[in-house]
Amino acid sequence: MALTNTLRLVVNPAAEPAGAAYGSRRAAVLDQAAFDAARSAIGSWPGYAATPLRHLPALAQRLGLAQLLYKDERGRFGLGSFKALGGAYAVSRFPPGATVCSATDGNHGRAVAWGAQLFGCRCVIFVHPQVSQGRRDAIARYGAEVREVPGNYDDAVRQAAATAAAEGWTVVSDTSWEGYRDIPRDVMAGYGVLAAEVVQQMAGAGEPPPTHVLVQAGVGALAAAVCASFWLAWGEQRPRFIVVEPARADCVLRSLSAGHPVVVEGELETVMAGLACGEVSALAWSILQGGAFAAIAVEDRFALEAMRTLARPSAGDPPVVAGETGVAGLAALLALQDQPDLRAQLGLEAQSRVLLIGSEGDTDPTIYREVVGLDAQQVMAGAVL
Repeated sequence: MALTNTLRLVVNPAAEPAGAAYGSRRAAVLDQAAFDAARSAIGSWPGYAATPLRHLPALAQRLGLAQLLYKDERGRFGLGSFKALGGAYAVSRFPPGATVCSATDGNHGRAVAWGAQLFGCRCVIFVHPQVSQGRRDAIARYGAEVREVPGNYDDAVRQAAATAAAEGWTVVSDTSWEGYRDIPRDVMAGYGVLAAEVVQQMAGAGEPPPTHVLVQAGVGALAAAVCASFWLAWGEQRPRFIVVEPARADCVLRSLSAGHPVVVEGELETVMAGLACGEVSALAWSILQGGAFAAIAVEDRFALEAMRTLARPSAGDPPVVAGETGVAGLAALLALQDQPDLRAQLGLEAQSRVLLIGSEGDTDPTIYREVVGLDAQQVMAGAVL
């Protein structure tokens, strides 16, 4: 493990070589048929449209890269994040009238609530004290009941599971545990839609696959889904896959270092609220254990810098509205700027083509304005203060 004042980096000792086949073991968790079924269903929903794949040439030059791409999930179904692809897709597979519940740091609960409203289900969402009021209100707007429980995200997961068992409800979670795999698998299959869009968008533009992909991890469901989807689509050309986490909630990094899942205890407090998770999903681990090339744990200040950087772009780049969780990949790149040895370990060089997954926009507009100094409308209009 490499230590610096700004980040921690682990190169996965169990990473599969570039030419390794996806294999039957991983296919038992997520296969192309599951991804295709999710894309077919989600593509038929009202309001579906592929989200933009933004090119950021000026920022790429500043970071010493050949190309920087940003998959911008802010506009996904009007919910502000990619989460609708997973939570709502899982809910769509239940009969109307069912009661669904989930734990959330904000975005997943909003997606489950939206899906419940869309598909005629009752919804109860469990939050922990660190979830902002703005994110709670966004969940409640879709008719869900919001319940606070003490502790952290993982405590809320346990409370949701216990209440569901007692009440006969169905848990819709993107994390898995013993005896609970089918619904998280559906959630992850839904997340694969954004990766499939990237593959199609790059092919349509005549661009080769990226050399590196940086994806944020909470419980690891998004990271694993994107990793699996790109592995199936690009095979030997699959990029180096780098997982990014907050410094205080680095369960994937610690797990890769140890060679087995490691639980991070405590409040896990971070401005990257959607990533405040201390335990990697078992399903996600089965993909990331060999699919992740490396993991990076980054300090919060780089996430805040990343939000401001995207909001006030250099000439030639579009403005991007990105929330604290959505900028994790860029936060890592900013932290790596003055770390040539660590960049070398990742193979990040002047010829590198890097893809970032911009998983959310201003899902809490109040927090966004406090950080950036502008609201989303001002950013998109090109305002500078």
